[in-house]
Amino acid sequence: MRDSSPLPPRAAVLSRRAALGLAAAVPLAAASPAAAATPSATPGAARAATIGGEVLGRGGVQVRGASGLPKRLTARSWLVADHVSGEVLASYNAHRLLAPASTLKMLFADTVLKKFERTERHRVTDADLAGIPAGSSLVGVKPGITYTVEQLWLGVFLRSGNDAVHVLSHMNGGVDSTVAQMQAKAEDLQALDTHVVSPDGFDHKGQLSSAYDLTLFARHGLADADFRAYCSTRTADFPAGGKKTFQIQNTDRLLTGAWGVPTYDGLIGVKNGYTSNAGNTFTGAATRGGRTLLVTVMHPKSGGSGVYEETAALLDWGFRQGANARPVGTLVAPLSEGGAKAAPGRKPPRAAAGAPAGAETSGSSWGLVGGAGGAVAVLAGGAVAWRRRRRVVAAGEAAASGPGASAPGTAAPGTADPGVSDPGASDPGDSGARHRR
Repeated sequence: MRDSSPLPPRAAVLSRRAALGLAAAVPLAAASPAAAATPSATPGAARAATIGGEVLGRGGVQVRGASGLPKRLTARSWLVADHVSGEVLASYNAHRLLAPASTLKMLFADTVLKKFERTERHRVTDADLAGIPAGSSLVGVKPGITYTVEQLWLGVFLRSGNDAVHVLSHMNGGVDSTVAQMQAKAEDLQALDTHVVSPDGFDHKGQLSSAYDLTLFARHGLADADFRAYCSTRTADFPAGGKKTFQIQNTDRLLTGAWGVPTYDGLIGVKNGYTSNAGNTFTGAATRGGRTLLVTVMHPKSGGSGVYEETAALLDWGFRQGANARPVGTLVAPLSEGGAKAAPGRKPPRAAAGAPAGAETSGSSWGLVGGAGGAVAVLAGGAVAWRRRRRVVAAGEAAASGPGASAPGTAAPGTADPGVSDPGASDPGDSGARHRR
């Protein structure tokens, strides 16, 4: 069954990142837009250019002309944007570099989805499933079974199946080739905060993105009817061999109402993610009153359903107050669709008024360690062009600890996997899992 929420046509595809600083990946105190400004207590300082507008490169809450933002947001980064116009209505550390988890699968779909017809069939081999990291979320793809491309994509979107991702990647020329294509796609979308290491979003040192970039990936994907249909599907039958099937359910709780989360009226999709190193990430889109909004929330402190609760709160704000907001930035257009390439800036932006006060404390995501006050040292300015981005990413990798071995614990086909369904701290019996989706 698919969500019937209408999606207005996209007026202009937008996308782009802020420039090149490495910011401390540390958890936030609760973000209140009424708090006093602090110059550099939040990350995102050393930027050569800010994709989407200078304001988006500033740390802290950015909003103009509208009040009433949720007061108890704990996410390290979030963004609210209008799907059609691409206007960013409010943001918090929009370009902060953070581990994306399986929300990176949106970029995978943007890159690979149109390569194959939905009805194309593929018989899976052992080689197709080689190299899947232990502890991955799996939909239950088995060698020797023939799947349609549509069934594999349902496995990607509903169950965040890394097995389905790897099969599609092998069909697309291999994992390494697909990673290279994804990186090229990110650059075309001007999502330059994103560094791709794996196609599935699994924990890998140096795999980074931002709330801004994830929102770009969702907006670009939703322009495609197949992407939109897959991400709004709640349940589907998946092959089990022979004529047998088993049911798979979408792990997006705002779409399905699982784990006691109320379904969000008008929700379209899009993609959730979780790893023990990244925490929870989610990008959602919803339509109400003829308007469609996009919200990305990355790494809230609360486990369990916190990422969905904060997303719903930001969507509520956008539908109530967003019409009064003056944009603080924009989702820029892809280069291949006529988007203007951002010119490099000269000075690192300063935090804007409204940034939350107080120093941040060191967090667990990607094991980034900080200096005094718990903040990771920010790369100094001076990086100017894209070719120097690699240097910044390398610095980020040096600061990050490896994700370590992943614990097993993926459910068999047709059974509920509490690790996938509930990745938060509220899930008993799966506290040691490294990665789920």
